[in-house]
Order: sequence, then structure tokens, then C-alpha cells
Amino acid sequence: MTDPRNAYRESAARGASDVGQVVLLYEQIVQDLRRAVKAIEDNQIEVRTNAINHAMVVVGHLQGNLNFEAGGDVARNLERFYTMLRGKLVEAQFKVSKEILNEQIVFLLDLHDAWIEVDRATSTPKPAVPQIAETAPEAGSHPTGEWNA
Repeated sequence: MTDPRNAYRESAARGASDVGQVVLLYEQIVQDLRRAVKAIEDNQIEVRTNAINHAMVVVGHLQGNLNFEAGGDVARNLERFYTMLRGKLVEAQFKVSKEILNEQIVFLLDLHDAWIEVDRATSTPKPAVPQIAETAPEAGSHPTGEWNA
């Protein structure tokens, strides 16, 4: 049976803009790191390792798809951030540190919010629904009370 959350995410990712997909990837990393923090609390070594490893894969995907030509300084700054993040995730895994993971979650959420703003600023506005009537018809204005096309 298909997990409804995964089905929803896959559907959202297919319909998302490029920036919207970046937002979804940040959400995935944060979810992975929160799962790793919970696994540390519950002493679940395998769950912690899998969650951090998955976060590393997603970060690697983001890092590998940076466009330095079009992105300029922003892409170079993100490259440095992703490199630092990957190093911190390795450190958190080695030290079994909730503190390091929580610190990275804060950084990721800040960037996540920035990407949401970029998505809003760059997405095309949806066309307005045309208004059929400016005002409601007056009571008793239609003699039969029926609607005729």
C-alpha cells in the first residue's frame, strides 16, 4: 500500500517550480535531521545513521546541482554552506550530537524561509477569477424567480 504522505510529496514535487523543489528538499533534510535527533533520544543507532545518511544524500543533490554561472555569489555561498553542513552532519554522526543536529536545523529553516520568499517573488501570479456580477441582483428583479441562460 502506498504511504499517503509520500504520494502527496511526489505529487507536490511534480507540480513545483524549480525553486519550489528546492524548498521541498530543504523540508526533507529538516525532517531527516529531526528523525535523527529523535533516534538519538531513543538510542536507535540504525535509524539515526539512516536519517543522517539520507540528509547527506539530499544535501549532495542540492550541492551537485548548483549553477555557478547563473547563480554567481549566491551559488558560491550555498556551495560553502552545503560543504559546512555535510561536515557538521559527519561530526554529529561521529559524536552522536543532538546539539549539532539542532543547530543545523535552525540554519536550514532560515534558508528554507528565504527560498520560500524567492519562490513567491519568482512564481507567476495565478489569473484572477473573473467576476460575474459587480453587485447582487435586487430582490424581485427577475419576474419568475428562475434563472434563464
